[in-house]
Amino acid sequence: MKETDSNYKAPDFSEAARLLTEIGRGFYLRGWVLGTSGNFSAVLGREPLRLAITASGVDKGALTTADILEIDSEGSVTGGAGQPSAETSLHLRIARIAGANAVLHTHSIWSAIISESHAGDGGVGIEGYEMLKGLEGVRTHEHREWLPIIENSQNYAALARTVEETLEQYPDSHGLLLRRHGLYTWGRNLAEAKRHVEILEFLLEAMGRTWSFIAQL
Repeated sequence: MKETDSNYKAPDFSEAARLLTEIGRGFYLRGWVLGTSGNFSAVLGREPLRLAITASGVDKGALTTADILEIDSEGSVTGGAGQPSAETSLHLRIARIAGANAVLHTHSIWSAIISESHAGDGGVGIEGYEMLKGLEGVRTHEHREWLPIIENSQNYAALARTVEETLEQYPDSHGLLLRRHGLYTWGRNLAEAKRHVEILEFLLEAMGRTWSFIAQL
């Protein structure tokens, strides 16, 4: 389990709701969370653990602060109206194991394609791209980022255990892919997690388009 950032100043619920709404609407415009796909969270406190998280079944293009809920460490709603994302247990597990203060989940076309095409490898390695330096702690394009790929499941308790095992096996990864589903990434705060989404989505699209071009030669 990674240590949490001792300098993190948790936002209050209203600020977290505002930031998550802005991020969700922005991701929708970029085609990363079309329809009701995707979910986002931010840590409000750790003792005990509390999250602000998107409600289930909400169109991210029309996301408002009323669509953000407060939940406790068991995933029970303690503020707001509605049901939390079905993948709440994954957010809680990532917040604990990765020491993340923000978790963002997208459903882009390229993450779905690449998670399927590389599922047999257990993950996809990305190296040689200058954009890798946008990931926290990476200082050179020679870095090799490994994105593990996990089989998707509607058994979220089992899926959360698999996510935990994967995070423990690959503690230096900045994200993971659910097969035919999408990308999970995180950060020490919402700004860092947002940057990681932008970097990883760029890299997935760059790799996917390159392979498609090569296949046509």
